[in-house]
Amino acid sequence: MVTTTAIKPIKVQKSTSLRIKELDYNNITFGKLFSDHMFYADFKNGQWGDAQILPYGPIPMSPATSALHYGQAIFEGMKAYKNDKGEVFLFRPLDNHKRINISAERMAMATITQDIFMSGLTELVNLDRDWVPDTDGSSLYIRPFIIGTDEFIGVKPSENYRFYIITSPAGKYYNEPVKVLVETNYIRAVEGGVGYVKASGNYGRSLFPAKLAQQRGYHQIIWTDARNHRYLEESGTMNLFVVIDDVLITPPLGDTILAGITRDSVVTLARDWKMKVQERKVSIDEVLDAHKNGTLEDAFGTGTAATIAQISQIGFEGKDYFLPPVEGRIFSNRVAKELDNIRKGKVADVHNWMYKIG
Repeated sequence: MVTTTAIKPIKVQKSTSLRIKELDYNNITFGKLFSDHMFYADFKNGQWGDAQILPYGPIPMSPATSALHYGQAIFEGMKAYKNDKGEVFLFRPLDNHKRINISAERMAMATITQDIFMSGLTELVNLDRDWVPDTDGSSLYIRPFIIGTDEFIGVKPSENYRFYIITSPAGKYYNEPVKVLVETNYIRAVEGGVGYVKASGNYGRSLFPAKLAQQRGYHQIIWTDARNHRYLEESGTMNLFVVIDDVLITPPLGDTILAGITRDSVVTLARDWKMKVQERKVSIDEVLDAHKNGTLEDAFGTGTAATIAQISQIGFEGKDYFLPPVEGRIFSNRVAKELDNIRKGKVADVHNWMYKIG
């Protein structure tokens, strides 16, 4: 879909009732409390416009809104960080812009222009910069999303769209190493499908299998390939990594796996450190063989919300396999610390990943 923009100054309506006093910086629950303002822009007649920042609140919507019926809804996840000087930075925002457009194209939706995406993002975060926490392990989680807004009951792409950005202070997504169950029945993604995009329906279809795993005492599941249920793909909503015999291995990108920005950052840092990296298929059999012979050194998931989520236990076919204690793991601890130091401005940002606000 061809999309243009006639960018004008963003209209700003400031909230008259700020809720920053509700934020306990030492006790932040992920995704529960939202900042004072939100951004939106409309796509009508082939172009983006009517960009506004207004107080966070309910979205007026017709019961016939196409996104509610046919799933034209996509989103991104990203974060802002505050350094010791009080400066606010975004982590790799241009990569999020690129990825939301990959999702839009696959879902037959209007792509968002870079000026709308970045101007809305920077002005909103700057306005609510006091909501960016600076405590250890904290950040401002940012959720850009696009929905089809046609008021029409009929199976076709919407002609009109709305782009929103909301933000929420966030602490650690997981407060402990995660226990995962290898899923060999339900399917997250198939070849030729939409597993590589951040479409809302991808996450809705994952909830029931995850619920079943949680009822058995696991935090999340590891998705396997749809053909044979032997090759590992993602862990819950995260990209998956294992370290076997000092080699970092992660499933290759394709149409069933999301191109995670944290994933790419981890791969980049590993190669900077001259570690051997393999982006290839990895089976559950290979992982369990490595566990048996003592060469499975590490396993973890990566994502914007969790950053680095170390795996402590893998369940497969009725048996649990316990991994080495997390405090003794070399790579995942090192890369988690390095990413945090880059985001907080404690080490040099040699890859120019950080984007300063204001």
